[in-house]
Amino acid sequence: MSSTFRTSRRPAVSSRLFVLAPLAWAAGLCASGAVQAQADLGTRLALADRLPQVVITASRMPQRIDQAIADVTVIDRDQIDRSEGLTLAELIARQAGVQLSSNGGLGKASAVFMRGLEGRHVLLLVDGVRYGSATLGEPDFANLPLAGIERIEIVRGPMSGLYGSDAVGGVIQVFTRQATPGEGLRVNARSTAGSHGHGQVGAGLSFAGDGYSGGLQLLHTEEDGYSATNAGVPFGNFNPDRDGINQNAARLHLRRDWNADWSTRAQLLQVDARTQYDDGPGADALASLGTQVSSLEVEGRVLPGWRSQWRFARSVNDYGTLVSAPTSFNDLGTIHTDQRTLAWENVVSLPLGSLVALVDRLEQRVSKPVQNYDVTRRTIQGLALGYNLQAGDHSLQTSLRRDLNSQFGGQTTGSAGYGYAFTPSWQGHAQVGTSFVAPSFNQLYWPGFGNALLLPERGRHAELGIRHVEGDDRFGATLYANRIRGYITEGANPVNLPYSRSTGLTLQGEQRWGVLNLSSSVDLLRPVNDSEGNANEGKLLPRRAQRTFKLSADVDRGAWRYGTSIQAHAHRYDDAANLRRLAGYATVDLHSAWSVTSDWQLSARLNNLADRTYETARGFNQAGRALYVGVRYSPR
Repeated sequence: MSSTFRTSRRPAVSSRLFVLAPLAWAAGLCASGAVQAQADLGTRLALADRLPQVVITASRMPQRIDQAIADVTVIDRDQIDRSEGLTLAELIARQAGVQLSSNGGLGKASAVFMRGLEGRHVLLLVDGVRYGSATLGEPDFANLPLAGIERIEIVRGPMSGLYGSDAVGGVIQVFTRQATPGEGLRVNARSTAGSHGHGQVGAGLSFAGDGYSGGLQLLHTEEDGYSATNAGVPFGNFNPDRDGINQNAARLHLRRDWNADWSTRAQLLQVDARTQYDDGPGADALASLGTQVSSLEVEGRVLPGWRSQWRFARSVNDYGTLVSAPTSFNDLGTIHTDQRTLAWENVVSLPLGSLVALVDRLEQRVSKPVQNYDVTRRTIQGLALGYNLQAGDHSLQTSLRRDLNSQFGGQTTGSAGYGYAFTPSWQGHAQVGTSFVAPSFNQLYWPGFGNALLLPERGRHAELGIRHVEGDDRFGATLYANRIRGYITEGANPVNLPYSRSTGLTLQGEQRWGVLNLSSSVDLLRPVNDSEGNANEGKLLPRRAQRTFKLSADVDRGAWRYGTSIQAHAHRYDDAANLRRLAGYATVDLHSAWSVTSDWQLSARLNNLADRTYETARGFNQAGRALYVGVRYSPR
């Protein structure tokens, strides 16, 4: 391994874990396969018939993944079920073009960087509903458990033309599990135990009959954790205690099909947690996390070739400081975000191509304890049009959106992409787009740290790519460039810099040889401060590595499956001046599963096999070697 990817070994390793790890892996060699009783239609088609998956997020309408111009990745239920011990952000960061900065594990703050852009430049949706904090202005990955997720679609590239503010670097959409038509009444259960005192139990039921379906899922997760920080953490916040979490999640969904054309769906997701964090040696700091996503949708066919959907959705995000150190910057009380969306979306089939037309209204309300924000409410009203065309060897996708922000006025964004199939298996594409993102309430109004004079960031984006798909073999190369005008700096008293720039190349491939499936990616990235005359001109943007390599190998032998994954990241810097260097690192994980019957599955996972010590944010620890074993009951 090149010295670029420097690693260090932890000084002490639990003897118990030394014994358990090889035993678990040995048991896992007789283990694999994944029970997918409720796999969604797109995934089931791909697995059963080797047909391309169907995705929605790239164009806001169903399309084959090989016909999407945007760079799209799907994480299916099988991959999710094999990810014991990983957080949602960690699983997403294992994909090409994505990096992660984490403040210390399960239940702690994380940022996902897509193509070198900021964490606040990524839009996270849960079943079409925004999921995140308007005070922070970025997705909330800390309080969304993996269990209960059916699939994840990751779209890289500018998507503001369809989704508005925040969708600068891409969109991540999480689809939760739904009842399968005709399945009747079914129950499911799961349990996982592992290192750091990790335990998770869940159970649920689903039902589907003639014209109706629904389900209820409950999940409890707890973990003693490890110290989230070390002596290098800023502001003297280091405390060597363990920082655990106790989390409860519930999800309810109901659907009524009135006839062949019209249906109504209601959903509710509630996740509450208490998580320990380090706020200095003077207290065992404790915070509460509360998130809720609810929606009511009516969908149907207005006329032949015209489908329409009305949606009312609400997303609530609460962060409460329950216990803090005497010298803490954190006020006791709850920081509250309430986002409400009303949307009307239409998909119309035209004689040539398809049209998406939507009108939406987003209202954001925020509050904080002690000293509230100067402004606590804003609205964004949007109108968007999208057009998709597939004509022989030619593909076209365009979008245009106009947003009216009550604080910052009108903003227009859009994109245009073209694809051409040179042969049945080779396709090239080009895409350009614009974007904008409004400053968050914290950036504007946090007492003593915000700057009320901040302006929105505006971006210009371009990419060129080529793809090869032939049977189970896939290869792709994408060259991209992103330039942000008015880039908002991180930390206290943020300002708008003239420009930041992120350019890069992503190579990714997948190939199957019999029972062996290999997938890998290489990312070459240069994210820099591009502001002429600025003190940090030409410096790398914080917490992003310039080179990453990811590899996974899986063996599928019917009821048994086992595999490994490797990640290697070059060094990065923790600050804008590039004075605090974070060393590169490489980690190896092992996983295995055994489908005992069609309904029962046993699994094991060993993360960070070599017990490497590394940081993705200065002063915040990442998990060492960790073993997880699980059992699932999911009847077909």
